[in-house]
Amino acid sequence: MSGRRQDVDLRGALGGAAAWNAGSDEWLVTADAPGALDVPGLPGSSDESSSRAPADPVKALMQRHRELCERAVDPLEIAAGLEAHGVTDRTVARFRHRDVFSLAEEMYARVPRDGETGPAVAAVKLPKVRAGWAVLALLPGAACAAAVTGLRLTEDRPRLAVAVAVMGVLAIALSLRLALSRGPLHTTRAWRTTKGTRAWTCWLLAYALLGDGLLGAALAGGPDGWPNGDLDGPWPVRLGSVLALGLACAPAVWFAHLFAVRARRRLAASRTLEEFAASARPLLLSVFGLFLCVLSGLLALCGVLLDEPVDPAAYAGTGALGALLLLARLLTVHGFTHAPAVILAAAGAAEATAVASVFAGRLPGCSFLAVPVETVVGAWGAGVVPALVCGATALVLLVHATRTLTRASAHADHGGTP
Repeated sequence: MSGRRQDVDLRGALGGAAAWNAGSDEWLVTADAPGALDVPGLPGSSDESSSRAPADPVKALMQRHRELCERAVDPLEIAAGLEAHGVTDRTVARFRHRDVFSLAEEMYARVPRDGETGPAVAAVKLPKVRAGWAVLALLPGAACAAAVTGLRLTEDRPRLAVAVAVMGVLAIALSLRLALSRGPLHTTRAWRTTKGTRAWTCWLLAYALLGDGLLGAALAGGPDGWPNGDLDGPWPVRLGSVLALGLACAPAVWFAHLFAVRARRRLAASRTLEEFAASARPLLLSVFGLFLCVLSGLLALCGVLLDEPVDPAAYAGTGALGALLLLARLLTVHGFTHAPAVILAAAGAAEATAVASVFAGRLPGCSFLAVPVETVVGAWGAGVVPALVCGATALVLLVHATRTLTRASAHADHGGTP
């Protein structure tokens, strides 16, 4: 009875800054919350009447995070875990340390281990380049190239072209699954993407292939037929955009690996969380910018190879989609799954709404529904719709990524890269 009353008193004292973890039989305290650590009986308390506060606050913290300390392979993992639980450089002084990293080093050194004395600093575990995922990253581009070649060779034979298209879609889907099943863009079971996220991703890719042509044909009163793989057909198809996105899978994987390695190195060299965030932010932006440059070059190259006319709006839309998909995957890999799911759904819904509004405008008395899309497309072309939608959502996701992927907790070793 007394134990139950003590739990209730602790909950009231924390004022909503703690949650009971039934698995580890402990309270998880958010250190940044006002007064979260300023509670009688907890380290750092300012209650002068409390005479039972532990003399060793670090030991008390280790007891609350016993599982984290025991499974950590280096002090960096403990520092990332503490940050994820709300311990920051501003609150760590209550544990008699100058920053989270020095506190993590002491906690790591004090964990008993068989056959060792607990070194204060362990070697940094860096992701390694493995031939398996490095080669698998090339498969989507190869599958896209084979599908595009098959469609160009069967332009005058509709039935054969349909068969090639179906086989190409299956091959691309399988190659993407294999490419993302290993390496730096592989997600763990706990952070796996949902069916809704995968569905919206497929819709965005389908729109990159067929959407601009359908929108343009709809505004002209069509479409008058099915797509035949030709830009001059009744339903124009942009094969260059999809081919460029497929070829961009390899640099996306390699740039994600570069970001993971450099981030772990800067995490090991940093002494405060703010120092790591300041060094990781330009790293993220540099990797993101390099990917955009490579994707732009691939778009121009594919346009020349397929003899497609230059359309800056279409190129911008495809580049924005590639940026959006890369950021969404990076966030998901590092454990932030909610924002990518919401942003991808918003982008897909916006593109679907744009197309639907044109067809809805054909209904009696509903012509006003198509006016916004007609105005925008009439000024800049059909490619401006994905450019605006994917560009805006990618910018929102980039701002979110610069806040989340620059945390130490985002780079803890979770075993997600085989």
